[in-house]
Amino acid sequence: MSEISATPEIKNVRDFVRFFIRELKPRGKIFTPFNVITAPIMLLGLVLIVYRFAAGLGAVTNLSQEIPWGLWIGFDVITGVAFAGGGYVVAFMVYIIGGEKYHSIARAAILSAFLAYVFYAGGIILDVGRWWNIVNPMIGREFGVNAVMFLVAWHFFLYMVAAGLEFSPAAAEWLGMKRLRKILASLTLGAVIFGIALSTLHQSGLGALMSMAKGKIHPLWYTEFIPVLFFISSVFAGLSVVIFKEMICHKVFKEQIDEEHRKSFPDIIVSLGKICAVVMFGYFFLKVMMFVHDRNWPYLNTPMGYWYLTEIIGLVLIPCFMFVHGAQTRNLPLILTASTFTMIGIIMNRLNYVFIAYNWQIPVFEKYYPTWMEFVITLTIISVELWVYRWCVNRMAVFRKPPEWAIEKH
Repeated sequence: MSEISATPEIKNVRDFVRFFIRELKPRGKIFTPFNVITAPIMLLGLVLIVYRFAAGLGAVTNLSQEIPWGLWIGFDVITGVAFAGGGYVVAFMVYIIGGEKYHSIARAAILSAFLAYVFYAGGIILDVGRWWNIVNPMIGREFGVNAVMFLVAWHFFLYMVAAGLEFSPAAAEWLGMKRLRKILASLTLGAVIFGIALSTLHQSGLGALMSMAKGKIHPLWYTEFIPVLFFISSVFAGLSVVIFKEMICHKVFKEQIDEEHRKSFPDIIVSLGKICAVVMFGYFFLKVMMFVHDRNWPYLNTPMGYWYLTEIIGLVLIPCFMFVHGAQTRNLPLILTASTFTMIGIIMNRLNYVFIAYNWQIPVFEKYYPTWMEFVITLTIISVELWVYRWCVNRMAVFRKPPEWAIEKH
């Protein structure tokens, strides 16, 4: 398959600037449905972000001293980190246990994880009232170096660096820097091992952060094993996102995909569906064991109990069986549907810990509800991330094969 752009000749900074400016120009049709829908959202979101920094957090959100976390932390950060789990899971399967058949989706999964962390870091800055103090958790100021927040902040930052390093050979290929590409490729395995270790720590670390709010989280969701549940759920959450994105990207970027990758694609999706089914069943089993151990039966016949059953049965157990049936019959649309329901379940689960099942005893009219501006800014972050993802795919060897000079080292 022919490459989208010829390898540039970059000899100095001026050449790089000229090349980069040229690459910023859009490719393909401008007035596509995706562009028409997301462009106005991003423009409005940009205005609201400027307004948020100028007028303060209270001007655009319903957050307060009593309700410090809302949609931005619940979805943009904690849910987003779980969704980015596909990066470390696929990297583990490809580089650690030698799952060569997943190699064709590794770069796409790692790119998604890297961009997720970059943009969700922006979400954290938006959510901090005094945003200039965003560095405090990393330097241990006020929190201390033994605080969970200190560990999560460093794990978050270092994994962002590791994921960027894992994807960096693709950027070097795009720039035609053969020597740099060789150096970066030699660092990939180390970056993967480091990234996997960091992922296991901060996925569970976020759960540890939640476990500190024992008196505020509803008993149906609170358990001492929240860190374990957060880590396990990040596996099938991340793989569900990989399935969802891969199936969409195989239609949107079909001209970049070579015949070998196209033929192996159904097997990859079926295998990922099987993995999701196994992990989800284990997760469901643990949830049931914890429910029985904590004797939470009285809470089931309540509104929060019905909400809990919707999550663990409707959005964990049922999608699990859908993955099983889809894998057995090689029904890719069914696997896609299962991944969609799974992602909705993860969103519900994480939002429960942040504000739905959090402060569950206060009256409904006193609970936190996101403003329309919070929704628009969240959609803006997602839209910009997708635009950057598309820009990278259209210029770098994410789905298509690397240039000939890099294939042997790929």
